[in-house]
Amino acid sequence: MRWLMSLGERTRPDAPTYAEDPAPDQARALALVDDFGHLFTVLKEWRREYGEELTAWAVQVEADDVEKLPAELIEQWAWEGAPVRLDTERGGYVKVSDYREVSVRPGVSARTTTGLPLWTAAS
Repeated sequence: MRWLMSLGERTRPDAPTYAEDPAPDQARALALVDDFGHLFTVLKEWRREYGEELTAWAVQVEADDVEKLPAELIEQWAWEGAPVRLDTERGGYVKVSDYREVSVRPGVSARTTTGLPLWTAAS
């Protein structure tokens, strides 16, 4: 199992915690890594490219190449969204919200930081 992460889109200035969860085939940036900890390295690079404060969504997948993701994976992501949200914050911190154990997750079109943070780490 690997981790697939998609760059979220903060499209509502009136709701600063809102972040859309684009499916992998519609995301501006994707990363496929072997270990959850490697997502923080990717976030550090994305900060340089896309700005200091950003949101990303991640899920464990069985995939070998980010360029050739299974169609079922893309469809499932588009329907359910990714269960782990990572928000970069000022000072180099990352807030992780894990929705995997939540029975009713927020809808893909209305994702906010309503989940409990799993942990916060400096990147």
